[in-house]
Amino acid sequence: MTALAPAPRSLPDVAPLADILIVELATASDVAEGMMHVVSLLRAAGHLQRVEWWAAANDGRSLRLSAASGLGPGRRTAFPAGSAGTLVLVGEPAEFAATVPRFVDVLRRRATEEQLAGHTARVLRQNEALEDFAALVAHELKAALATALLQNDPTGGVQDALSLVDSILEVARSASAPETEASAAQCLAEALATFEEIGAEITADLQGEVPMPPAALSVLLRNLIANALAAKARHIRVSANVDWDRWVLLVDDDGVGIEAGKGYAAGSGLGFGLCRRLVARFGGALELEPRPTGGTRATLLFTGG
Repeated sequence: MTALAPAPRSLPDVAPLADILIVELATASDVAEGMMHVVSLLRAAGHLQRVEWWAAANDGRSLRLSAASGLGPGRRTAFPAGSAGTLVLVGEPAEFAATVPRFVDVLRRRATEEQLAGHTARVLRQNEALEDFAALVAHELKAALATALLQNDPTGGVQDALSLVDSILEVARSASAPETEASAAQCLAEALATFEEIGAEITADLQGEVPMPPAALSVLLRNLIANALAAKARHIRVSANVDWDRWVLLVDDDGVGIEAGKGYAAGSGLGFGLCRRLVARFGGALELEPRPTGGTRATLLFTGG
């Protein structure tokens, strides 16, 4: 949608027009905001029929009209600005022969800096995701292989560890996949199937779907249950409810509880920390709190946008 430029502001007689335009762009929060003011100032300064700014479209190959000021036909003069798009003056822009090219150079640099900053932020997020993934693999494999070493025949345990790697890889792939939903009941069943021995009574009241990929929800539930078991829980209840734009899943246990600010008093804090970051990647929140009757409650929450 084309942004409507604000009403033209009066221009001071001091300072060249190019400097005024550059200051407007430099002090704006981003290029888009700055250009909304620039098109208005340019039209007012040159009594032009219209000024347009065409920015790069999402496909990176075409342009879209992003800001404009004024109406009326006239001779169109385009000033290409590289990745920043194109500035178009409608009217007689002869007097701007030096002003506009100078400003366009600054616009091109500002847009390039903004794009580089965005690219850097994306790389940092990807690196963070890779670190999380490596830590999750190490954490999960350590537990699975340690269990295998304690078995008389470790073959089955090693196979379980390899299956676990497959599930974690699926989680990594799902993080970049289109938004999907998962059946909470089915994911709980898959999570419980990974335990050779549970040693606790588990009840569930699950309906509907969770707004995150099935592989991710299965790994999440398995970690929450594993932490509850490590906290010596004898009873674990998993429930879910949907209230308009809120989706809540609860995992309640009667284990030894949590230490203030430290998470489970027993079990792995690393596993919960990684689960919390995993949930955040899909737009949710994961919190722990002590239950009034003892034990711990883990709350997974998604709210509508």
